[in-house]
Amino acid sequence: TRSAAANIKSKIRDRLKDLMLPPGGFVVHTLHGLALNIANSRKELSGLDLDNVTIVVPNTGHRIIRGAVERWIAQHPQQYQRLLEGVQFDGEETERLRRQSVLRTEVLPDLTNTVVREAKSSGLLPEQLEELSQNATDEYGILEIAAGLYSEYQQQMRSQDLIEYDDMILGAIKVLEYAPMRMLWQNQVYGVFEDEAQDSSPLQEKLISILAGNADETSPNLVRVGDPNQAINSTFTPADPIYFNWFCETCKQKNSLATMNQAGRSSEIIITAANFVVHWVNQQWSNKSSNNPEQVPFRPQNIAPVDFDDPQPDANPQPEGSGVVITHPDDIYQTVELIGKQAIALLQADPARNAAILVRENRQARFLAEELAYLQREQGIKIYEVGESERYSQIPGEILKLLQFIDRPHSPDNLKAALEVLQHRSLIPAQDLNALATSPEQFLYPTPLQPEQKSQVKEARRYCVNLLRARMELPRYQLIPFLGMTLKYTGSELATVQKLSEKISQQIKGRSSPQAAIEALAEIVSSENFEGVEEDGGDRYTRAGQLTIITMHKAKGLDWDYVFIPFLHQDILPGQPWIPNAGKFLGNFTLSEVARAQIRAMVHHQYITPDELQTIPQPMTAWQEAVKLKQAEEYRLLYVAMTRAKRLLWMSAADLGPFRWSVFRSDRANSFQQKKPCPVLPALARYLRGLNNE
Repeated sequence: TRSAAANIKSKIRDRLKDLMLPPGGFVVHTLHGLALNIANSRKELSGLDLDNVTIVVPNTGHRIIRGAVERWIAQHPQQYQRLLEGVQFDGEETERLRRQSVLRTEVLPDLTNTVVREAKSSGLLPEQLEELSQNATDEYGILEIAAGLYSEYQQQMRSQDLIEYDDMILGAIKVLEYAPMRMLWQNQVYGVFEDEAQDSSPLQEKLISILAGNADETSPNLVRVGDPNQAINSTFTPADPIYFNWFCETCKQKNSLATMNQAGRSSEIIITAANFVVHWVNQQWSNKSSNNPEQVPFRPQNIAPVDFDDPQPDANPQPEGSGVVITHPDDIYQTVELIGKQAIALLQADPARNAAILVRENRQARFLAEELAYLQREQGIKIYEVGESERYSQIPGEILKLLQFIDRPHSPDNLKAALEVLQHRSLIPAQDLNALATSPEQFLYPTPLQPEQKSQVKEARRYCVNLLRARMELPRYQLIPFLGMTLKYTGSELATVQKLSEKISQQIKGRSSPQAAIEALAEIVSSENFEGVEEDGGDRYTRAGQLTIITMHKAKGLDWDYVFIPFLHQDILPGQPWIPNAGKFLGNFTLSEVARAQIRAMVHHQYITPDELQTIPQPMTAWQEAVKLKQAEEYRLLYVAMTRAKRLLWMSAADLGPFRWSVFRSDRANSFQQKKPCPVLPALARYLRGLNNE
């Protein structure tokens, strides 16, 4: 990230100052920033006119992906029909409409998003993926469909002058493939030092390897530093440690691998617990005959404390109490109660320290923030839920979907989009939205001849009908604030809605109408530059005296004195990739995860075993591989979370919890289920008890 680059630059300058050397001769870039400079140096080679393009980070609901899906469906009717038929189909019209909705709004957008990210980060172009797909033999032709969607996506991006971050890497490589430019850049750069190398994709590694090379083809001056045990999926990283492990093994054979295994962040007992997780998970993985023993989740390595004379202040601090606490509360409410009491005791005893609760899902974070709100009112302990501030950027999109529904309520797409917003905000129960959206009129205004709607359907209908009434009964300038209230926005979210409403009013002055408001809002959403109203900035995640609630993914790279990790249940960690019920007509797998596993199998073959015969796994085999990939990553995510703690690591798995957090609503009566803890938790508890008894 840019902040990490700035931090490294500052530290290098400080070190050069200590050594009485000039503070120059080096530059610090993010990989994408470096690629931008190279691609911009010769636009005709990179194929990117960066003055006239916009960088976007599309998600599954982005107009580019939706457009690519619609174009692919129009141009490939036979393949689309094969998907519609699925495993079994009796031709019933209502079911056909439901499946069409599922494919158009869920399955194919998800497949497009996954394949574009996976293929681009691996350096595969649409035509290359199309060529590789000819070796596949599955009945759907998943990779061929993926290649077609990828091609349509690229055409949509080009036609609208849009690029994404991997396009900058590809453009930079094109520049460096031209010999005179490669020599020019290589002569400017003596060597390349890469941090967080475990997060680099094959494409990114190719860029820095070319840059670090020498014109006389001697060994490149390239130093890569990383921890494959922290390879985690994110917006910009493929979360596949196999590439950096492969690089390390290659260096090892050349006697150019060095290990830096010391860390001063955490107390020794926390380091011991993290090391145990690495070896226990690998052992369990290897015991399963179906797993490849060479592809264990973790690189077998131990963290060690720093030496006693290490210069960093308070290295490997003394633990708070036992340092590691593992507990099993009765239910999730008792979990919150225990965290609250512990946080009060710790932060009041030493207000200069900080604490964090790390969760797997945003819904868990919202629940914790709601239940722990009393800490700020009664104890003066600031609660900072990171997800709340990030939800600001979603506000324009959510309001737009509701306005589009109000404007055209009989559009199945508009109805489903509005229902998704209501469900995402936990205002209506989780249900099959495709079934509701296929016949908007029957859903919104059922006749006495129709079967009575279920309670969850009635609740969804009530919200939708109220939205339609608001258009008739409210002045236009009050409609957007009303939508904010309907979605139960609070605090800064409401301030953001007010700012949004004022911005739109200014833009449509003199031509006020619902259509004008929708156009103005769509422009804001598509430009992706609307900023929410935040109370303050700065180092807001790790302030002294603050209890931060943050997801494990977001916590990477941060640390706190006290870290709480609740809700460590087996169905979440390591969990299983989820197969939505709506898409099960295709089989017991998801197309996107199968395609990801198939692409990775091909890329692994190119990197690791190029001499062996290339085979593309069948969907069920690829799905099983996807399950392993997910579970391995989940364990690495737990490892990252555990190593955020300096003085206290508190972990729990309640005996009772919700069936799924996505459908849990704290303001309603809930029937909890018996929950199994994450498998590593009981083993770690036994291990720590054994240490205490020695």
